[in-house]
Amino acid sequence: MADLIVIAGPTASGKTALSLPLAERFNAEIISADARQFYRKMDIGTAKPTPAERAQVPHHFIDILNPEDNYTAGQYEKDVMAFLDDYFTRKQTAILVGGSGLYLKAITDGFDDLPSTPPEVRAHFDRIRTEQGLDALAALLLKKDPAYHQMVDLQNPQRVQRALEAMEVSGQAFSALHTAKPRRRPFRMHLILLQPTRELLYQRINVRVDEMVKAGLVDEARALLPLKAHNALQTVGYQELFDHFEGMIPLAEAVEKIKQHTRNFAKRQITWFKRQDGYQAFEPDQQEDVMRHLHRRLNV
Repeated sequence: MADLIVIAGPTASGKTALSLPLAERFNAEIISADARQFYRKMDIGTAKPTPAERAQVPHHFIDILNPEDNYTAGQYEKDVMAFLDDYFTRKQTAILVGGSGLYLKAITDGFDDLPSTPPEVRAHFDRIRTEQGLDALAALLLKKDPAYHQMVDLQNPQRVQRALEAMEVSGQAFSALHTAKPRRRPFRMHLILLQPTRELLYQRINVRVDEMVKAGLVDEARALLPLKAHNALQTVGYQELFDHFEGMIPLAEAVEKIKQHTRNFAKRQITWFKRQDGYQAFEPDQQEDVMRHLHRRLNV
């Protein structure tokens, strides 16, 4: 039976640095489960693997969409499963890498198709968002589904609102829509969670943001400013700079807010992963331990 190695963890936890040597050791290719890396032109702000890293190991599901496009975890499940059906005719092992909890769960467990949203329901939440702002939607989500509130990017209004719409239609918590009996998969799964200490993770986030700025994040965000209303760009790393471009905050404050919001998001990711079963946790500097663990599981 084929093998899928899953490398999960919060942002800046070292997933890419671990996945590359694993891919080379097990003759595997990498599938991104980072929802922001699907989009073209959003390179620095989403910490995509560099061109050199992508030349070292083939990567898939990166740069598959334009920022104007919408994409759901349900569609991702269908697309990745179709990809793996073909891939496993050629290779024994694939590696799924990312920190987007629902997208990882889409592959490891699958979930029911979300209910479609009637126009009147969407209009209701559109009104709340327009009149009261994103914070009002986030407060509603916290009240209705604390579990999903803990892991979603609260700076992304499309994801927050989609959850509220699905709950309104289904009468169930959004997180409950993804906790049904896992679908049987035609491959073995080996779940690895990178779990740095909170202090180390926050330090890595702060350093990464500074490196992004040096690498040209401000210019990248400025080029994307005409597209700022699209869902893909309603996210940490871009929204703060858009506020700067519009004269709302100075650049130094925008950079500090990126760090703060990224730390907040990482905290929610950590909470999400703590609730997931089956993951074997390692610290970022335990690459050799991960390698030995997978050698035992894959019997190679």
